[in-house]
Amino acid sequence: MKASNKDYQTAKVVTPRERFINIVVFILLLLLAVCMVFPLIYMVATSFMTKNQILSGSLTLFPDPILLGKYSEVLKKANFISGIINTIKVEIPVLLIGGFTSSLAAFAFAKMNFRGKNMLFLALLATIMIPFAVVMIPQYVLFSKLGWTNSLLPLIIPGCFGNVGMIFFLRQNLYSIPSDLMDAAKLDGCNYFTTYLRVFLPLMKGALGTQLMLWFMGIWNDYLAPTIFLRSESTWTLQVVIRSFNSYYAIQSDYALIMAASVIAMIPTLLLFFVFQRVIIESIAISGIK
Repeated sequence: MKASNKDYQTAKVVTPRERFINIVVFILLLLLAVCMVFPLIYMVATSFMTKNQILSGSLTLFPDPILLGKYSEVLKKANFISGIINTIKVEIPVLLIGGFTSSLAAFAFAKMNFRGKNMLFLALLATIMIPFAVVMIPQYVLFSKLGWTNSLLPLIIPGCFGNVGMIFFLRQNLYSIPSDLMDAAKLDGCNYFTTYLRVFLPLMKGALGTQLMLWFMGIWNDYLAPTIFLRSESTWTLQVVIRSFNSYYAIQSDYALIMAASVIAMIPTLLLFFVFQRVIIESIAISGIK
């Protein structure tokens, strides 16, 4: 017993070379983290600066004096509030309907057997490699003929048919659930949809919730599609409103207001990520096992 403990302690000894490498790696990661976080910190600091401080050319993270009125000024802008409302109008139906259709498709690909299942899934997965820049013109032509442009429908209807990335991750998650539950449900007289609804949907609610949060962040920060399909100011989503702020107030050198609007727009996604960071990472790790 003593010999085994001694061997265990010997195995745990870190050599000076390994300790040096760990220190170097830690310093490099710390520098990279600072480089990644610094623009965010400077954006928040700029939102509290006066125009003279911003244009002075000196780099500072501690405004003096501190300007507090830009946040209230942003919230008083009618188009900023309407931008938040329009974004929520897109979020709710896409997440509810699209989350349902994505989980249903994932269940079919993971637990049902039908001809051409694997080929169909590979074809669906291949669409991830097609960038939006390739399909945006055909989509714009199609939505123009349908009369959907200058409305929120081009942002809502495609999302209601599901998200390929979500289907993939939920399918991987369902593979970790025993298929014997399918046979047990059949013995109880359940059809496929009832089996999905009563057995597998509750079991994958953690992974589904994580993917919905990631999708929420993607829709909240979406800029290109709303810019293409939305013309009227009354239909602009949040990111398009911030772009209009940048076009209008940058001429007046009112960068503090632009930064304040950006900080407010960033708060929901930051809160979601920090609150559910562990769940998001665990879900992605589990989904990538197989």
